[in-house]
Amino acid sequence: MDDLAGRRALVTGASRGIGAAIAIRLAAAGAAVAITARTDREEASDGHGSLADTLRAIEAAGGKAVALTADLARPDGGRAGLIRRAREALGPIDILVNNAGAGGFAPFLDVTDQAIDHALEVNLRSPWDLCRQALPGMRARGTGWIINIGSFAGEHPAGPPYRDTPPNMRGSLYGSSKAALHRLSTALAAETVADGIAVNVLSPDGAVKVRDDWPYPDDVTEPVETMAEAALALASCPPPPALTGRLTYSLSLLVELDRPVRTLDGSALVDGWQPHQFNRARLRHPPA
Repeated sequence: MDDLAGRRALVTGASRGIGAAIAIRLAAAGAAVAITARTDREEASDGHGSLADTLRAIEAAGGKAVALTADLARPDGGRAGLIRRAREALGPIDILVNNAGAGGFAPFLDVTDQAIDHALEVNLRSPWDLCRQALPGMRARGTGWIINIGSFAGEHPAGPPYRDTPPNMRGSLYGSSKAALHRLSTALAAETVADGIAVNVLSPDGAVKVRDDWPYPDDVTEPVETMAEAALALASCPPPPALTGRLTYSLSLLVELDRPVRTLDGSALVDGWQPHQFNRARLRHPPA
């Protein structure tokens, strides 16, 4: 599984969860990966991962990675030179994965100005900034892959009547910031398709189970391996217009491509999570 041999990637929010899983999977497929998060300290404040953990996992699997800290919520927090720093460490960046996210769910009148600023900086301004930094080099080389991690919260809730779920009833901030990211991505895809650059949004079909104590029932969750495999599929797709400008969902995309789901190190198949084993009722946008 050396789909990405010789390529270089930058993955944001890579200290844990989806970002860490994608970084490990891309590295296992041959890419040199720059991973970034707000801090590289040995243990995150909530005990659920750090850049050091991700770096160790990549290196243990024989991959190459470098950790770069940046506070993406602040314009002066290191994001302005992030692509340059990654290029200096690894070489020109071929793949950009904007995974870092912020916001959560709260009633509209409880959302503070500070929360609005924070969510928009992380969910919209940071991806915009990093795409702007990465695009000239991708255009000069005539190839590139940009994956922006979205959310079904960015879709309009069906109704009325509306189901009483957090994304439907308390998704004004997180949902609107992700909807803006979705629209930015499709606009950028249209502008760059002639340059050989693929720009796609990847969202999970369900709640991604990023740790054992994840507080969601199994029938609405999926493992991090499915998101990581879908990201690898988007990062190794042929040049546009083969696959670009898509608002894709993890399980739905894997079914569409009939792509096997492997462990993060690429060494084995994930039992129970192959495309022929997915419950089609769980797919948000089943292939035709």
